[in-house]
Amino acid sequence: VQLQASGGGLVQAGGSLRLSCAVSGGGRQSIYGMAWYRQAPGKQRELIAHITSGGSIKYANSVMGRFTISRDNTKNTLFLQLNSLKPEDTAVYYCNRQIYWDDKPRDTWGQGTLVTVSS
Repeated sequence: VQLQASGGGLVQAGGSLRLSCAVSGGGRQSIYGMAWYRQAPGKQRELIAHITSGGSIKYANSVMGRFTISRDNTKNTLFLQLNSLKPEDTAVYYCNRQIYWDDKPRDTWGQGTLVTVSS
């Protein structure tokens, strides 16, 4: 399975971005839960948003109310809408297959996409 995240960039605080994650290989992806992680400079990778195969959604407290996860099963694509961005949201954002919030990610990490938020 290949995971290709895209859509990152440089944005001012308060701005918005929409990230995409294309999943290829591994058959029908709709049976899997999907997750967004991020890794800020000098910090560990953290789970920030998750959507199950049935559409149940959970967010980390740090992004709740500002970020929205969604998926298009017909295109094997995962999305993350980032609104009201803060400088502390600066990180490399990654996606992965993950059945439930408490599970471990299933696949080798892709390259991720860099989000830089200026103050």
